Amino acid sequence: MIGVVIGATLGVAFGTHPWIWRYGNEDLGALGLLVIRLLKALATPLILLAVLDSFLTTALGPRTFGRFVAICLTNISVAMVIGLTILNVFQPGLAWRGHIGEMTGQVMAPVRASAPPPGATLDPLKNVAGYVPESVVEPLAKNSLVSLVLLAILFGAAFRRLKDRGSPGMATLEPVITGLFEATSTALMWVAEAVPFAVMGIVAQVVGRAGLDVFRILWLFLVVILAGLLFHSLVYYPIAAWFVGGKGLRQYFGKGADAVLTGLSTNSSLATVPVTLRCLRDMRVSESSARVSACIGTNLNNDGIVLYEAMATVFLCQALGYNLSFAHQMTIVLASVMAGVGIAGVPEAGLIVLPLVLAAAGLSEAAVAAAIPLIVPVDWIIARVRSGVNVLSDMLVAILLDRFERTGPAS
Repeated sequence: MIGVVIGATLGVAFGTHPWIWRYGNEDLGALGLLVIRLLKALATPLILLAVLDSFLTTALGPRTFGRFVAICLTNISVAMVIGLTILNVFQPGLAWRGHIGEMTGQVMAPVRASAPPPGATLDPLKNVAGYVPESVVEPLAKNSLVSLVLLAILFGAAFRRLKDRGSPGMATLEPVITGLFEATSTALMWVAEAVPFAVMGIVAQVVGRAGLDVFRILWLFLVVILAGLLFHSLVYYPIAAWFVGGKGLRQYFGKGADAVLTGLSTNSSLATVPVTLRCLRDMRVSESSARVSACIGTNLNNDGIVLYEAMATVFLCQALGYNLSFAHQMTIVLASVMAGVGIAGVPEAGLIVLPLVLAAAGLSEAAVAAAIPLIVPVDWIIARVRSGVNVLSDMLVAILLDRFERTGPAS
């Protein structure tokens, strides 16, 4: 939090101008991004090793996976109800109707909106095909999380079968995997010590570029989106964690604060995985439930992205004069879910996949081109909140899964 305050102060005070010799906020941001890059680089092998170690130390049966999917679908359904209720009851996008062109002229987007990466699609079959790697090393080389998790599950299940059969080689392999997992976790914790300084640099860079004047124009969109994200994460999540998972506010928010603040500041739920695992351990959530949620489910617990895609699309449709029926809104919901699952591993995924969801809602290319640059200047705030929501989602799914695993029939 101190890093955020100092970074925001430097951003407001100096903008993009140098303040020590020729160095300024841009250079601080570049240094901060190096720390985040290292966190992401180490988080990928951590997920691989964590999944393999989980299969070797705990039996992860189909019942556990079924419970996990059911919890994720419940959370996403609640998120959609919250977001669509806010937009259909209050219809805030109508306040922008007829003013999109004027507002776009007033807002100079500090960063050009990124186009969806090649191959980005909402087609579930194409997404599934894209998850199957062409080589075993490809997921590690490209940080392709879904592909990596699929391979980890395949090899983990194979290792478990060999262990159950008493294969002599597993007696040697198991301590090696466990040792590598512990070593990777230790290295990540060392890197995480530098996160507050990285946060200071990144916030200084972003605030220096975007400034604060843009909030005067785009405050309505920002407030509406944040209202949905915060209501879902600060009302529904703690209620579910308390009454269903048995974890009170002090445990859920208190012991999970490090993970949430890391997600908010780094804008990456992937980089937060090691901190999330540590916080879940402090909450006394079982290792197997924590790893299923934070590692295996890292691309499924993206309530923040899914809720943002749906709310932003409906808001912009209202502003552009599109009348959305219930069927149209359900199409948007399905497209948002596919966006959250299919492209969550891409940096700034929520923004760059938004054109695909807008197109699925029926907006023309011209309408999409007019709408996207308008919201870019405030997306850096929303993106960080999305990451924080995703981290809270990871922790809630782990808590609920652990509770059901303890009270339900054995897997």
